[in-house]
Amino acid sequence: MKKLFILFSGMVMLFACTSQDKTNSAEIKLNKNNIDEIVNALTLDEKASLLIGTGMKSMMGKSHPAVGSTQLGVNGAAGTTVAIPRLGIPFVVLADGPAGLRISPTRKNDENTYYCTAFPVGTLLASTWDTALVESVGATTGNEMLEYGVDVILGPGMNIQRNPLCGRNFEYFSEDPYLTGTIASAMVNGIQSNGVGTSVKHFALNNQETNRNFNDARVSERAMREIYLKGYEIVVKDAQPWTVMSSYNKINGTYAAHNHWLLTEVLRDDWGFEGLVMTDWFGGRDAVAQVTAGNDLQEPGRKSQKKAIIKGVENGTLSIKDVNTSVKRVLELVVKSPGFNGYKHNNKPDLKTHAAVARQAATEGMILLENNGALPFSIEIKNIALFGTTSYDFISGGMGSGDVNEEYTVSLAEGIANAGYTVNESVKSDYDKYYEDNGGVPKKPKNALFSMINSERLGEFIPSEEQLASAVSSSDAAIITIGRNTTEGKDHAEKDDFLLTNAEQAMIKSVCNEYHNAGKQVVVVLNIGGVIETTSWKNLPDAVLLAWQAGQEGGNSVADILKGNVNPSGKLPMTFPVALSDHASTVNFPTEGASISLLAITGIKKDKKPDKYVRNIDYTEYEEGIYVGYRHFDKKGLKVSYPFGYGLSYTTFAFSDANVERSGGMWIATVNVTNTGKVAGKEVVELYVSAPESDIDKPNRELKAFTKTKTIAQGESQTLTMTFTDYDLASFHPDKSEWITDAGTYQALFGASVENILQTVPFELMK
Repeated sequence: MKKLFILFSGMVMLFACTSQDKTNSAEIKLNKNNIDEIVNALTLDEKASLLIGTGMKSMMGKSHPAVGSTQLGVNGAAGTTVAIPRLGIPFVVLADGPAGLRISPTRKNDENTYYCTAFPVGTLLASTWDTALVESVGATTGNEMLEYGVDVILGPGMNIQRNPLCGRNFEYFSEDPYLTGTIASAMVNGIQSNGVGTSVKHFALNNQETNRNFNDARVSERAMREIYLKGYEIVVKDAQPWTVMSSYNKINGTYAAHNHWLLTEVLRDDWGFEGLVMTDWFGGRDAVAQVTAGNDLQEPGRKSQKKAIIKGVENGTLSIKDVNTSVKRVLELVVKSPGFNGYKHNNKPDLKTHAAVARQAATEGMILLENNGALPFSIEIKNIALFGTTSYDFISGGMGSGDVNEEYTVSLAEGIANAGYTVNESVKSDYDKYYEDNGGVPKKPKNALFSMINSERLGEFIPSEEQLASAVSSSDAAIITIGRNTTEGKDHAEKDDFLLTNAEQAMIKSVCNEYHNAGKQVVVVLNIGGVIETTSWKNLPDAVLLAWQAGQEGGNSVADILKGNVNPSGKLPMTFPVALSDHASTVNFPTEGASISLLAITGIKKDKKPDKYVRNIDYTEYEEGIYVGYRHFDKKGLKVSYPFGYGLSYTTFAFSDANVERSGGMWIATVNVTNTGKVAGKEVVELYVSAPESDIDKPNRELKAFTKTKTIAQGESQTLTMTFTDYDLASFHPDKSEWITDAGTYQALFGASVENILQTVPFELMK
C-alpha cells in the first residue's frame, strides 16, 4: 500500500511539474541568455525529442536506411533537429559535405536549380600542404551553406589513412595525425567563419568500411592518443568545431557512441571541447547508453530512441542531469545557427567564383610523381591523343555521402581543349564508339545510397594495333588516364583496385612502346582517390601526374599543370608502398574488397556472439600500434615507391641557414628557401623531429610542423618560420598513462620529404 501511495504521489508531482512548466513557459522564448530557463521549461517528452533527429525521407514506404535525405528545411539535406515552436526553438539543418555541400539540386514544383560546388577531395586538399588555401576552400563551402540555409555540414572527415584499401580514404587527409589535424583546423576555421558549423568525423577509429557498423577496433591507448585521436585533439584546440560525429564502430569492445571515456573524459575533460556530439546516421545501439556517454544528438532519429530515453529517466537507468546536459548542448547549437539569428538565405551563392577557388585548390594539390622533361608540354605539342576511358569520363570525387550534386564536371578531354590543344579525333572516336557499344557514359546515380551500391565503372578499352598506329601518326603526344572510383560503404580489393588491371597494364605498355618508338612522349594522369601500386609501371611513361579526384574543375586543373600555367607544388600526404603487404596494417585489414551489408546499414542486424567473431570483419587488431605509414617504413628501412611528403616541381629549391631556438614556451624553427631553377614555383618545408633515447620505443622521426612558400621567382629566397611546443614533442607513456616530453638532444630535420632531409639542426630540451 505504501508503494502504491508513493507511486501515486510521484505521478501527481510529475503531472503538476509538467503543467506548471507549461504554464510558466507560456511567454518564454529561447534566446542566447536563457538556455537554462528553457531547459527547465521543457517537458520530458520535449527533451527526449530534442535529443533525436526528425527521421529521414521515406523510401518505398519505409525509413530510408542510410546516407541521409530529408525534405525538411533544405531538400536533400542529411537531417534536422526537432523544433519546439511553443518555446521558440527552431530546427537546425544538417547536410553532408566533406568535398562540398550535398543537397538536392532540384525541388518539387520549382524550376530553379540548387547546385553546389564540387571541391577537390580531402586527400587532395591535404596534398596542398597549404593551410591558407584550405581555409579559403572552407570559407567558400561555408558561404554555400549559409546561402542555402544549412546550419551544420557533416565534415571534414579526419580518420587516419591506416591502409590503402580503405574505401573512404578519399574523404580523409593523411596517414599522419599532425597533417590531418592542421589541415582539418584550416577547413573548420574557414567554414565556421561564415557563422555556420562543422561536424568533424568519424570519432574515432573508423578506418575500414567493412562491417563498419559492428567492427571492433582493438587498439592500445598509446596508438589511440598519438595516432588516431591526435588529429581530433588538434582541431578541437585550434578550431573548436561546433559538433563532433561519433563513429559506427566499437573501440575495444564499446561502441564509440556509447563510450564515456572517449566522448567525455578525453574529448571534453582532456581537450576542452565545448560543442555537441552527434551520432553517425543510425550509429550506436542503445539510446540511454549514448546520452550517458555524452553523445547528445542521435541522428537521423527514431521513435524507439525517444521512447527509450523517456523510459530510462522514469525507471532511473538514465540520469535527468545527463539528459539536461545534452539538451543544453542542443540549444547552444540552435542559438548559434544563422536562421535563429535572423539570417535570410538567398539560395544564390556565387558558384562561378567558387568554381575558380576549386580550380586553384586542385592545381595546388596535384603531385608530379615522375618527369623526364616531358612536362610542361613544349610549344610543339598541339595534338594530343587521350587514352583511358577516364579521360572522357573524369571522376570529380568519391561517392556516397562524400558526393556533391554539382552542375558539371570538366573532363580531361574538355580541359585539354579549353587549354588550346587539339584532342586527337581518331582516338576520341574509338572511345566514343566503345562507350556507345556499352550503353554510353554512365550517369551518376541521383541517390547517394545507390551510388554506394552501384560504384562499378566501365572496363578499360584496349586500342588495336591499327588504332594505335593511327593515333601515333596523327598526334604529337599521348596522355593515359587511370581512374578509380571510391565510395563510402566499401573497401577496395588488392586485385584490380590497388593493383592495375591486366587491361590497364597492357594499355600503358602498348601506348608507351608505340609512342616512344616514334620519338613521342607519354604522360600518365592518375584520377584516383587513394594509393595504388606504381612501382611496376611508373618508369614506362615520360611523366606521371597524380591528379587525385579534383572536383568539378578537374580537367581544367590538370591542363593548367600540363601546359605550365601552374607549377606543381603538391606533396604526398601518405606513403606509396612498393607492395600492399609492406604496410604493417595489411595483415589486420580485410583485403578482399568486402563492404557493409544493407542489414548493417539499417541496424537490423544483431551483434554476433564473441565465439563467432571473424578476424578483420567483426574485430580488427591494430597490432602495428603507432607504426602507421611512414613511421613504419622508416623504422623498418623498407624501400617505398614514393615517400611521405614527396612531390616534384618544374624548378628546384635549396634550403639554407636552418635554425631552432627557444622563445618563451615555444620552439621557433626558421629556414631559408631559394629557387635555384629556371621558373617560379612554390616549395613545402616539412619539419620532422627525431627524439633522444627513451624508455619507450619511438619512431625515427615524426612530422611536427610544416609551411609552404609563396611563389618564389628564379633566384629569389624566402625565410620561413615554424613553431612547436614541448607538448608537441611528448609521447604517451602507457605505463604512466600520461604524456611525457623526454629531456635530451633532439634533431630538427628540415626536408622536402620524409626521405629528403636537406638541413639538420640539434636542439636541447633541458630537464
